[in-house]
Amino acid sequence: MTAVAIDLSAVDLEGRGPEAVLEWAYSTFRRVAIVASFQAESSVLIHMASAIVERPEVVTLDTGRLPQETYDLMDRIQRRYPIHLHVHTPDPDEIAELVAAGGPNLFRESVELRRRCCEVRKTLPLARALSRFDAWVTGLRRDQSGERARTPIVRPDPAHGGMAKIAPLATWRRQRVWDYIHQHGLEYHELYEQGYTSIGCAPCTRAIGSGEDERAGRWWWERSEPKECGLHWSDDGQLASAKRAV
Repeated sequence: MTAVAIDLSAVDLEGRGPEAVLEWAYSTFRRVAIVASFQAESSVLIHMASAIVERPEVVTLDTGRLPQETYDLMDRIQRRYPIHLHVHTPDPDEIAELVAAGGPNLFRESVELRRRCCEVRKTLPLARALSRFDAWVTGLRRDQSGERARTPIVRPDPAHGGMAKIAPLATWRRQRVWDYIHQHGLEYHELYEQGYTSIGCAPCTRAIGSGEDERAGRWWWERSEPKECGLHWSDDGQLASAKRAV
């Protein structure tokens, strides 16, 4: 599918529900990957996809620094659904070079080093993982942050060869995600019960306080930086895929 055709599809899909968006994705592209961090949105998307196709393909990134609760949820999801789970890890040589240069906790030293850590542990492994797919599905929602407020339902992703990047839950608000989880009795990450609202690597994630926004617990020591790792948005608030295409 061309970039123009994908953009035209985005207009048509804007008013449709996430199930309809997923049905479009699976009927349009031969190999579709749900990229799951096993947060609440991943639970919803995997549940929906399992009602549409026989064995949804799910890609996840094991950064080497995930909370144990994330692995526990992966096990529960695999027992419940007939998914094909692809677990991708960082290149060990790149990790060794990263740690040798800055230590195991270099991400706390500067924004630049934190972004480099995210690149090695997340962005590069995702690029390798998606090389065998035609489209990828993400759990991005527009109400998660200012950077994500412009998230389209589908867009060409130049960072990954121009494939379609699909966000079926873009128009849903947080409460609607949780209403769906409770309505269908879905598995969800245990750290939500401890005040977490966005969950990534263990040392880079904390519970939020009263009045803080949903992603405030990510890299909380960076006071004025966008709460993004580079998978979706760049440091200047642009779509990461758009910036890399320049």
